[in-house]
Amino acid sequence: MRDDDGNVRRVQASTADELPRLSPQEVLRYSRHLILPNVELAGQRRIKAARVLVVGAGGLGSPVALYLAAAGVGTLGLVDFDIVDVTNLHRQLLHGTKDVGRPKLDSALDRIRDTNPHVHVEPYETRLTSANALQILRDYDLVVDGTDNFATRYLTNDACVLLGKPNVYGSIFRFEGQASVFATADGPCYRCLIPEPPPPGMVPSCAEGGVLGVLPGMIGTIQAAEALKLILGVGDTLAGRLLLVNALTMDFRTMRLRRDPECPACGTRTIKELIDYDEYCGTPGGETHYDRDGVAEITPTELAARLRDGADLDLIDVREPGEWEVARLPGARLVPLGTLAASLATLDSAREIVVMCRSGQRSANAARQLQAAGFRKVRNLAGGILRWSAEVDPTVPRY
Repeated sequence: MRDDDGNVRRVQASTADELPRLSPQEVLRYSRHLILPNVELAGQRRIKAARVLVVGAGGLGSPVALYLAAAGVGTLGLVDFDIVDVTNLHRQLLHGTKDVGRPKLDSALDRIRDTNPHVHVEPYETRLTSANALQILRDYDLVVDGTDNFATRYLTNDACVLLGKPNVYGSIFRFEGQASVFATADGPCYRCLIPEPPPPGMVPSCAEGGVLGVLPGMIGTIQAAEALKLILGVGDTLAGRLLLVNALTMDFRTMRLRRDPECPACGTRTIKELIDYDEYCGTPGGETHYDRDGVAEITPTELAARLRDGADLDLIDVREPGEWEVARLPGARLVPLGTLAASLATLDSAREIVVMCRSGQRSANAARQLQAAGFRKVRNLAGGILRWSAEVDPTVPRY
């Protein structure tokens, strides 16, 4: 980024004496950097001193994390709570076939340590939310946004603006991608590009619309390059510009972006705190709740609302046949917990699955089994059928 006089402004203000030294092993590892005129020894020490947070260890986060680790970024933060699914593997190169069913952070840590053992990784196995974003982002020099949904993009943007952290943005869909740098001292932010989120369901996700496997690599390496330029204070970043990439035609073009003086985040500064971004973006089902073991939950009232709206949900009841005869939810199907492993082939990983039991305990166990098997869209009915009867439909017998 540049100051008012046009001079490059570094992310960090460390003096040469404060920068960490390179070991002989690091000098050898980064030798091709050290002979670059705009990097040299001082620049590599600056890279080692940098703290970069990558939000998401998926399609974009994979190349970002790998290349920043390989470049020698001293501290790399990773935020992700997802589990590796076989459908991830054509584009998410942090993970391999042997990692299917593992938490993405576990496989990411293994891959990054193998790439560069000199890098310190700080994992955050959690969903980035309004409650934790400012605390997580606060100690980093810059943030790389590798997320895939509007709610988290707005959240990341607003947190970066409030904290004064550059936000290296990227997005992908089918054969097209975008990249920019937001929330710099004088540049625009994500809200200047997209002031309001699109109506829910208007923009399909990658799971619904598909994505060319190499496209995240193209956009993610651009994000990594922008992050390194910000750390080094060299070159012209994408701040104030939006890079548009079409992999089908192999066209690269940029459009100018200006800060919107009416932007509530970086213009008028009327946004003083983080909000409920799922509600703001109209995310189906609202904000996801998690139990103490990290299992996603849905309350009976939330489930009833989703069903009224016509949501395509696979309702799985994991109780025993005798209990099923006493009480059941309309549209649910019986898959006793003891038969769940043998019934995985009857489940569609592309659909959202809601598991339930009498009180929510057995179904939480079922949800963990499904997550371990690679199913990502799984929620447990909090409180089970007992709570459904109490809060939604009292005609369902309690036993």
